[in-house]
Amino acid sequence: RAAFKLMELDDRYGLLARRAHIVDLGAAPGGWTQIAVERTGVARGEGRVVALDVGEMEPVPGAAILIGDVRAEDAPSRVLGALGGPADVVLSDMAAPATGHAPTDGLRAVALGEAALAFARQVLVPGGAIALKLLMGPSYEDLVAQIKRCFGTVKLARPKASRKESKEVYVIALGWHGPDGG
Repeated sequence: RAAFKLMELDDRYGLLARRAHIVDLGAAPGGWTQIAVERTGVARGEGRVVALDVGEMEPVPGAAILIGDVRAEDAPSRVLGALGGPADVVLSDMAAPATGHAPTDGLRAVALGEAALAFARQVLVPGGAIALKLLMGPSYEDLVAQIKRCFGTVKLARPKASRKESKEVYVIALGWHGPDGG
C-alpha cells in the first residue's frame, strides 16, 4: 500500500525525476526506497537513493541503507556522504507507534515531521523538495505553516491508497528556499 501512495504522489508532483538524489527517511520495510530506485534510474547510474531507518531492513539493490535516527547529530553528514552531495528530495513516511489516543498520536507525528524538516534543511539542494506524512488534527497546522515559510509551493495530498478511516495526509513542499531563505 505504501508504495502505491508514493507512486501516486510522484505521478502528481514529479518528485522522483531521473538522475535525482533521494533520501528516504523511516525507510523500512523498503517499498518507498524501491520505487525511488526504479524511478530515478539508479540501475543506469542516473540517480542515487539513500534509505535511513532506526532499524535494520532488507537490502534494496541500488540503494545505500543506513541504520540511524534522523534526529542524530551525525545523520545529515552520513546521508550526504552516502549520496555524494546534497539531496534533491527528502521523503518521509515515518510513523510513530500508534497509542490509540488521537491527540498523542498527532503530536508524535508532528514531532517526526519536525525532525524530517530539520533534517531536510541540512541536506537539500536549494530548490529541492520534501514529501512527508502527517496526521490531520490541530497539532499539525503550525508545522505546515513552518514548511510554507521554507518552500515556494506547499500542497496537502491524500493518496487514494490511504485507508478511508486514516487521518494521514502528505505534505508535498517544492522549491526549498535554501539555508538563507527559510
